[in-house]
Parts: sequence; C-alpha cells; structure tokens
Amino acid sequence: MGGLQVPGNRLIAGLGPRAALALATFVAAAGYLVMALPCGFPGLCAGLILAGVGSSVQHPHASLLVTNAYGNASRGPLGIYNFAGDLGKASFPAVAALLLTVVAWRPVVGMMALVGLAVGAALLAVVPRHPFVAPVEDRPAATTRGRSGFDLLLAIGTLDTATRMGYLLFLSFLLHTRGGTEAMVGLGLALLFIGGALGKAACGWPGQHLGVVWSVIVTEAATALLITATLTLPLVPLLAVLPLLGIVLNGTSSVLYGTVPYLAPTGDIGRGFALFYSGVTGAGGLAPIAYGVIADHSNRTVGIPAAALTAAVIIPPVLALRSHAEAGRGVLAHQDSCACGSHGIRRGSTPFMPATSSGPTDPAACHQRC
Repeated sequence: MGGLQVPGNRLIAGLGPRAALALATFVAAAGYLVMALPCGFPGLCAGLILAGVGSSVQHPHASLLVTNAYGNASRGPLGIYNFAGDLGKASFPAVAALLLTVVAWRPVVGMMALVGLAVGAALLAVVPRHPFVAPVEDRPAATTRGRSGFDLLLAIGTLDTATRMGYLLFLSFLLHTRGGTEAMVGLGLALLFIGGALGKAACGWPGQHLGVVWSVIVTEAATALLITATLTLPLVPLLAVLPLLGIVLNGTSSVLYGTVPYLAPTGDIGRGFALFYSGVTGAGGLAPIAYGVIADHSNRTVGIPAAALTAAVIIPPVLALRSHAEAGRGVLAHQDSCACGSHGIRRGSTPFMPATSSGPTDPAACHQRC
C-alpha cells in the first residue's frame, strides 16, 4: 500500500474523481474476496497485494478531492477526513473481533469484502461526476519552485510517524510494569486512540490559524514532554494523561497533511500526497523494527525516551520551514486572496504563519496584487 501510491496515482490520473475512488474501492474489495477463498497461503498473499493496490489509490486521491473542494481552507476538512479514517480503523477491527467469536475468519473477511463492494457502489451514487472545485484565487499555490521544502516536510512526517509507532510499541509493556492487567492495557490503548482521533479532527484548524511552524512545535514539544512524563507516573495518572498524549501525538499529522498542497513538487498536489503518504506509511512499518533493535540492545524502558527524543528532533527541521515561508511570500503574500471589486483585499494566513488583520480595500490595489 505504501510503495504503490505514486504509480497508482499515475494510473488513475486520466479518470474522474468518482470513477477513480469507486474503482480503487472495488479493487480493494476484490482483494478481500480473494483472501476469503480457500486458496491457501499464496491466495492470501495475492489478496493482500490486491487490497493494497486498491487502498493505495484512495488516500492521496481523496485528499486531493478535499483540497480541490476547499482550497486554502482545506486544513480543517483534511483533519476531519483523517479522523473518519481513524474511526474506520478502530471500528472495523472491533467488529471483526466480535464476529470471530461466532464464525471462522474467512466468512468475516468475505463480509468485509461485501461492505467494500457496497461502499464502491455508494461512491458511484453519491460522488458527483464533476465535484465542486474552489475558485483559482482560493486554491493552494506552491510556495517554492524546487522540492527542498517538500523533502523537509516529508522528513518531518516520517519522524512524526516513527515517534507514534515507537511509543505504541512500548506502551503495553509500560502499563504492565505499572501493575496494569490485560483489561487495563486495552483501556490504555483505547484512551490513546480516542485522543488520537480527536487530535486528527481538531489540529487542522490550529494549523490554519497559527501556521504549520508553531502548530508542529507546540504538538511535538508537548508530545516529548508527555511521553517523558509517562515514564514516572503511576497507573491511574498515566491512564488520565493518555488521551491528551493521543491528541498531540496524532494531531501533528493533520497539520502536515494540510501543508502538502503548498509544497508539492512542481505544483502536482496529487503526486505530492502520494509521495507523502508513501513516506509516512513506510516509516510506520520500519519504525517498530528500529525501536525493537534499540530495545534488544538495551531494555524496553530505553525505547520510550527514544520516542520522546524523536519528537524533539522534529523541532529544528520545522524551524527550517520558515525559510520556505519567506520564499513563498511572493507567491502567497500571506495567502491574500483578492476579492476584486468592491470587496477589496481579503488577507488570510499562509500555511506557515498566522493570519493578519484586514488589508486595504482599494480595488486598484486588489487588481495589482492579483
């Protein structure tokens, strides 16, 4: 799913949004159907690959659809979109776990395939053939001509994902050392995931108003401090802190997703999302291995400070994004969207810096800036 996002994005480039999303969903559902068939281990692997191919197209293409519809105001909606994805990732495994208590795993996978087919059909019925596109002046514009800013954003995204996966790897062991039972471990993970889902939904709007630089600095600094605090807290205070930790641990991702359109290489937002999601997905797979190696050569307790240190390491690269904000002032000019005519100039916020007060309303100045 991670490695096929860029080629998958190219394959469906000529399709409309509705056809592309529906086709990707049908392909993913077909993968689940193959897994449900009694074809042994090779069939299971083939089904997983097929499901990954379909899923690889959905995330970047749906993000592009949201960006095109909401333009410069897409940070919040992108956060809601990612929050909805977390709801699916939390609810479907829970439903599958309940079904596995009464039926075998193949029928459960088959049921998931039928749900996928139904969702694909619903997309054809619900998504318009020509979705709404924001006016040109309200669309995100790339702030740099090269891709150095995007590469920096990608590095920040991979480190953020590594922090999250590293802490999740050791949280169960930490709760056990505090005397937590299996039920307490499950409760702790649930509290962290609930906070994470809220963080994805809520942190897009601070990114819109505070800018990506300060939003990420605040969330990563809070992440590092709270992760360090969990090393010393008793069980009950630890459980109380986990939802707040989940908000900042997951919330950064929504801020970063909303910045991709402004730093996409050559202004290709769809490809930018595909590259970014490939990087963070790969980091999510490799980070537990890396942190596991650290724990093998020391102990499990060392893995948690390592995750906190990874969060702290993100802050200097985020500060380096300021230079790209300055380079982009000529393009975005504080993301001033000119409401030409009697409405004058409407001055908003760049993806990096907070909003400013209203500018002049002289129509001539408006046309000059546009």
